[in-house]
Amino acid sequence: MRIAIFGAGAIGGFLGVKLLQAGADVTFIARGAHLDAMRAHGVTLTSGGETVTVRPHCTDSPDDAGPQDYVFLTLKAHALPSAAPQIARLLGPETALVTGINGVPYWYFHGLEGPYPGRHVESVDPGGVILRTLPPERVIATVVYPAAEVVSPGVIVHTYNDRVTLGEPDGSKSPRVLALSQLMMKAGLKSPVRPRIRDEIWVKLWGNLAFNPLSVLTGATLDVLARQPDLRAVARTMMLEAQAVAETLGTRFLIDVDQRIQGAAQVGAHKTSMLQDLERGRPMEIDALLGAVVELGQLTGKPMPTCENILALVRERARHAGGYPPRATPPAPEGT
Repeated sequence: MRIAIFGAGAIGGFLGVKLLQAGADVTFIARGAHLDAMRAHGVTLTSGGETVTVRPHCTDSPDDAGPQDYVFLTLKAHALPSAAPQIARLLGPETALVTGINGVPYWYFHGLEGPYPGRHVESVDPGGVILRTLPPERVIATVVYPAAEVVSPGVIVHTYNDRVTLGEPDGSKSPRVLALSQLMMKAGLKSPVRPRIRDEIWVKLWGNLAFNPLSVLTGATLDVLARQPDLRAVARTMMLEAQAVAETLGTRFLIDVDQRIQGAAQVGAHKTSMLQDLERGRPMEIDALLGAVVELGQLTGKPMPTCENILALVRERARHAGGYPPRATPPAPEGT
């Protein structure tokens, strides 16, 4: 089975090593010092108290890899529009795209019953370019739970969780998703196939859409955001606004909002990925985690005043840090 990991950083590298150990022919597509180190010394993964070094094919060019059976997309959501043409070069007639990207996915309305067939999500797919370049019928949806970090170029440490849930956007149990699930379980991962994958996407997103932006605005870690009463109240209001939107689109929440917040509190003094990106001067996943949710709220006619206010604030914070496009210049007041 030929598999490419496009965006072979921490999570992509972790999954790639596991799949290679399970017998897959894996190509890592990366760039910069991380790529140079992997080419020179292989990929070293520490996971579950064990350290291994493997030597997959590593490249920065999809043309070196050729058509694949599965392509894992493990890059940040805001990088996908520019990367889509390169990813498309990995597609053969039957290639599946395994989208392990946080937030509302670009293919969200594909295979979803309701009044919005074929619609793109502008916040994550401006102009629908990704939807046209990477056809949604190629997609196997993925919810990725493991935490991992590139501690130095070519060296990855996996800290917790081994669950990677899979699902077809239309809810079917296709041969391709079942074959991938079997391979990933052989690799030591918990990879069930879910018929309602959007439900699980929303449960992960539910916390991220609130805690990530609030962490950027406050500098607080998850335990503080989830336990300090005033901050918890803001997060809870955002989550309830989002729940109303998701349920209008057919999502079922199998836990309640307070259980989800308690789950975040139990993670402890953890910095969210968005706060880590701010501190490292990287672009942040603002639109995938919150902007797209607000867009869906506008589409469904659900009021989201707290989410809209937090979105405006976190975008401005990111602009000052150089991690978000500049806002349009407002028009001058009349009479000036």
